[in-house]
Amino acid sequence: MTENIFDDILLQDTLFVNKEALRHTYQPDKLPHRNTEIEALSFNLVEALKGHIPSNMVLYGVTGAGKTAVTKYVCSQLEEKGKMLDRGVFPVVVNCRQIDTQYRVLSHLGNTLLETYELPDIPFTGWPTDRVFKELVKRMENRGGVYVIVLDEIDHLIKKAGDDLLYNLTNLNAELTTARACVIGISNDLKFTDYLDPRVRSRLGQQDIIFNPYNAEQLQEILMARASLGISEGVLADEVIPLCSALAAQEHGDARCALDLLRVSTEKAEKELAELVEKRHVKAAQAQIECDQITPVIRTLPTQQKIVLASVLINQINGLKNIQTGEVHHIYKQVCQYSGQPMLSARRVSGLISNLDMLGLISAKTVSKGRYGRSKQINPSLPANIDAQKIITQSEPLLNGIFTHKYRYQSKL
Repeated sequence: MTENIFDDILLQDTLFVNKEALRHTYQPDKLPHRNTEIEALSFNLVEALKGHIPSNMVLYGVTGAGKTAVTKYVCSQLEEKGKMLDRGVFPVVVNCRQIDTQYRVLSHLGNTLLETYELPDIPFTGWPTDRVFKELVKRMENRGGVYVIVLDEIDHLIKKAGDDLLYNLTNLNAELTTARACVIGISNDLKFTDYLDPRVRSRLGQQDIIFNPYNAEQLQEILMARASLGISEGVLADEVIPLCSALAAQEHGDARCALDLLRVSTEKAEKELAELVEKRHVKAAQAQIECDQITPVIRTLPTQQKIVLASVLINQINGLKNIQTGEVHHIYKQVCQYSGQPMLSARRVSGLISNLDMLGLISAKTVSKGRYGRSKQINPSLPANIDAQKIITQSEPLLNGIFTHKYRYQSKL
């Protein structure tokens, strides 16, 4: 029999019991340190079990604060209780980063309500939006009950497609007679309601829940619970979970980051046939995750943003630190001239610097110069294992040679 490349790998001992328990999508039976948020959400949604309309809500918090996990947990409990009581309660969760237009969200909701023997699906495209909305209303009326419509990452949808969808969904109960509906929005952006029409804002934000970031101690407890489900006993060195927790706490208390670190650390130990996951595996996992996250961000930057980032890096290559906007723009103009790209004004370049700062690729700190006013001190903030020069030139062939070209630098008086 011919050997298969997977034969030896499958024979290796694994350090995992259930790797899925360490993924973001895993739904645990308990959610530590989120009792207050679970109670607030449950107290509102219990109205659905009484046949009443729950209030619309918005859940706010940074990435990895448990918003989606809590909502899915409460909705699954709600649906389970509805079946026990023979009450028609139908939670529907929509990921608005993946389903990101009004048409697609409405058609997804309408098709979710179909039984296998019912009408054909609403097509992926081709109908007028008002027809899709009317079809959704008709299907909700036919089935009856109370619908809990969860829009995860709602801020992404609003910024891309506007608030027409929210206007329609928060107005559903005016169209329904036998059915009822409420909307729950989940957002990473505390200010996303600034983009909404005042009428939509007042309808949607009837109740808000703020999810505070986890601290290192809370993350440690979460990881210990998940490790007991997903990793073999006795294979984690004592310092591994505290280190993963501390590193993730620095990333705004992100539980997803903590889980990724623990999972990838264990994978690295397993790959080298180690019997123990150690601190060095965590450090290696951190470097890999940073690289996996930052590389596509740099690669997909628009050309002009790549040129501005390159201009900051070129100043750094020349030994300059805490450079000012004028110094970046001085190199930027020369890079544009060398690469044949159009030049933007100093004001536009300043805006691109702010964007790069927001993405975490550079640090642009405003400092006071006393009577001379204020200025920015700009430095790259990329991990040492990220070769930004290579990523920029490989993804943008027009910029080949910009890092080896000779430039005139501004002299500092």
